[in-house]
Amino acid sequence: MPVHPIRRDTKPRPGLSHAGREQDLPHAEAWLGERIRSDGVHELYALSSRDVAGSLAFALLLGRRKQRQDARPLLWVREKKGGGCHCVPYGPGLAELGLDPATVRLLCLPDGKAVLRASLDATRDGAASSMLIELCGRQKLLTLTATRRLALAAAETGTMVLLVRSNAEPSPSAAHTRWQVTCAPSHPLEAGAPGLPAFALTLLRHRGGRDGLNLIVEWDRDTASFRERAANADIAAAPVSRPASTVDACRAGNERGPRAA
Repeated sequence: MPVHPIRRDTKPRPGLSHAGREQDLPHAEAWLGERIRSDGVHELYALSSRDVAGSLAFALLLGRRKQRQDARPLLWVREKKGGGCHCVPYGPGLAELGLDPATVRLLCLPDGKAVLRASLDATRDGAASSMLIELCGRQKLLTLTATRRLALAAAETGTMVLLVRSNAEPSPSAAHTRWQVTCAPSHPLEAGAPGLPAFALTLLRHRGGRDGLNLIVEWDRDTASFRERAANADIAAAPVSRPASTVDACRAGNERGPRAA
């Protein structure tokens, strides 16, 4: 996917401090006691290497969700070398999810230090609607102070910062929320047609609030919004100790995921 320069013909909208006005995640936002902040920092941890593609896709869709109110592009920053931690963006796959590839800017940098520096500068600049920061492994420079700077810059410019972590343990940060993301089996549509992309989410931390929320959400590309799967749906979230058949299904989904993310 070609990298395009960020155009500054759209101005930041710091007034959008609470993820627009959407009502598509009522359970999650009732649990949080507020809307998922569109001017905050959110950490997304992949449960395993199989879930990296799903975590990236979920982050991209959160950014697309915000673009319903904010037309600025999404900036995706990653390391050039990540030990296989990331997949190759695929334009038609982005379009299939409902994202316009022309609104996604991909920036590949040599190391985590460069990624964090560029992400902070871009967040302070306010040219992007959302910042997707992809980091693999332990990052010594991703400290509490570093995330606090990101949070202050995000609040000032109305930018949603999405930290996608893989092969890493959670560490102290100023993120507003921290989620564990795994792929979930899709609910088949009529005539056995492929279902909507689905994600199993666990709220690991909510700054100033409670954690422990577990839910499955599906993405509707036509409305550019998530919807929570009913508790009595006939397909449930994959457990942490997944049997071989479920793991294989998850792996198959992620093999498609890189092309969509």
